[in-house]
Formats: sequence, structure tokens, C-alpha cells
Amino acid sequence: MRILLVDDHALFRRGLRMMLAELMPEAQLHEVESCEALPPLEGVPFDMVLLDLNMPGAGGLQALELTKAHFPSSKVLVVSGEEQPSVIRGVLEMGAAGFLPKTASPEIMMGALRIVLSGGVYVPAQAIASGSEVVMDRLTERQRAVLRLALKGMPNKLIGRELGLSEGTVKSHLSAAFRTMDVRNRTEALYAIAKSGARI
Repeated sequence: MRILLVDDHALFRRGLRMMLAELMPEAQLHEVESCEALPPLEGVPFDMVLLDLNMPGAGGLQALELTKAHFPSSKVLVVSGEEQPSVIRGVLEMGAAGFLPKTASPEIMMGALRIVLSGGVYVPAQAIASGSEVVMDRLTERQRAVLRLALKGMPNKLIGRELGLSEGTVKSHLSAAFRTMDVRNRTEALYAIAKSGARI
């Protein structure tokens, strides 16, 4: 597995490399300090790109656009200190595979990586903001509790352990929530919540 880190802060890159090396020792890690350094790497089959938005030169959504253009087959996970719901929804709208706050713990990071590498979209709790709550108001408290943990990247078994439920019951609550929200799976549910700005 190949992972590319794009961040202008050498200290943060070093810390991220150390964390990833511990979490995913089999991964080959590469790093650059700006989007301007991406062209020579074009064609390298990176499985994932971890991208900071705040960099000199091309930054913000332009950084995401350039990264996706250079590595169209790679999953791009934005890792940023900007945690405003509008920023998170913006990068998801542009096709990022998720948004990971720089303040995330190693456990949350591992959950996010697992979701993204399996083809999902990771949406952090910061994406939940005040807004339209019409659909969310129709969810039961138990469904909300299950969704909150699903939002953190927890698998069903761990959600069940956390809430004292069987794995089958967790699946039932998620299925019922999905029907209420008119989505087909966890990824669509998380994306819909982030996009609408609803709170659970």
C-alpha cells in the first residue's frame, strides 16, 4: 500500500509518518510539502493521499482539485486544522474521500483510514452542525446513538459493545435509520448528514 502525505509543515508530516508507521507498518509512505511538488509523482499508484488544505501556493479547494487531477484513481483524505462544517461539506462535495481533523486521535485516524480504504467516505463529528433537522427528528434516540458511533468509524460489533446491544440489533437500528433518511448505506447516511448540516 502506498500513501502520499501532502503538507507544508515538516513537524506535522514527521508525526503523521510515525503514527501511520505504527498503525499501518506495511504501508510505503511518501511526502511532499506542496501541490507544486506533485507533477513528478504523477503516475505513481498511490492508494491514498492525505492532503492538507492550508499550504503556500495552491491551497484550499484548489489544492484538492489539483491533487485529484494528478492522482485521479487515488482516494484523497483531507487532513486539516480547519474544522468548520462548511469546509468539511465543501471538500466532500468536491469528491474527497473524507475529512480528518488534525486533532483526531490515532484511534479515530485508524477508523477513518479503514473506511476510506474500503471505499467509504469518512465524515467527522465536526460536520454535524445546526441546520435542517426534519429527517433527524424522526429518528429514535437509539438510532441516533448508533449513528453517532457509526460516524466515528466504529464497526457494528464495537457499536454493540459500546451500547450493550447485539450486532444484529445494531444492524437493525442502522437499517431503520437508513430507511428514514432515504439512504442505502452508512456511507450515504454520513454524507447526507454532512451535506444537510443536520444534527443527530
